[in-house]
Amino acid sequence: MNSRSYRMRARAEAAEDTRRRVFDAAADLLRRRLRVDIRLEDVAAGAGVSVQTVLRVAGSKADLFRVAFDQVLSEITGQLSDAEPGDVDAAVRTWFDHYEQFGDVVIRTLAEEADSTVVGPIVEVGRTKHRQRVEQLLGPLLATRPAEQRDRAIDALVCACDVYTWKLLRRDFGRPRADAEATMRLMIESIVETRE
Repeated sequence: MNSRSYRMRARAEAAEDTRRRVFDAAADLLRRRLRVDIRLEDVAAGAGVSVQTVLRVAGSKADLFRVAFDQVLSEITGQLSDAEPGDVDAAVRTWFDHYEQFGDVVIRTLAEEADSTVVGPIVEVGRTKHRQRVEQLLGPLLATRPAEQRDRAIDALVCACDVYTWKLLRRDFGRPRADAEATMRLMIESIVETRE
């Protein structure tokens, strides 16, 4: 390899490393604050670069946080994929794994929803993904129900498995995780077994 090719390769690797550090820093801030009004200065400090470098790498603040938010969502989806449809124990365990890591941040974000046009889209993505996951994991347990009953039961399951249920059990009531998980399982099983 000649020296010019080596320099070009080294430059490309350095640029890719900078790009990765910028998006990782933005994703790290989103994991802790889950909002897109994070300052570019915070991202730059986390990546060890200037604000101008952040903008050069990302193009714009909106593009930076779109990519970083997609990265965080991908991680969350991977974290929540350890349960098979119909396996209530595994579903509850993965929800609690997720809530123990992100629940407090999500609760704070939900509290800001009414006062921020920036937070609304993030919250809506979370709601949509939560409902999809409930339908994927617990919907098979309702397969024999008529459509209207099934829809009502899915609504009840979405509530039973929500981050606010976790907050009530773990933060407000102070229940140990094992007890809180048992309560959520009881709620799920009660809904699944109830016939209207």
